[in-house]
Amino acid sequence: MNIKRGDIYYADLSPVVGSEQGGVRPVLIIQNDVGNRYSPTVIAAAITSKTDKTKLPTHIPIEARDCGLYKDSVVLLEQVRTLDKRRLREKMGSVNVQSMKQINQALSVSFGLIG
Repeated sequence: MNIKRGDIYYADLSPVVGSEQGGVRPVLIIQNDVGNRYSPTVIAAAITSKTDKTKLPTHIPIEARDCGLYKDSVVLLEQVRTLDKRRLREKMGSVNVQSMKQINQALSVSFGLIG
């Protein structure tokens, strides 16, 4: 499996606790490509098709036609998890360069790296 940063995969996120995103759903790979190649795990952010969720600085909208999803969606960069690669299903697509810039900014907010 050749996993790249910015790829979108379906992943099985169950079991979950509380407000965690769960079930089989799309996730965005945010780990660097060296880690993606050599580690048995990946770091990913949950994606939801509920575009009416409360807008947070960690929510980045992505258009379905640009990245292989069935519906316009939102990357939830406050919902970041380490996943075993065996949780990953099929690859849906990838986000574009402009979206990755927004995602990088939102990750900086989520992890408190700016401000």
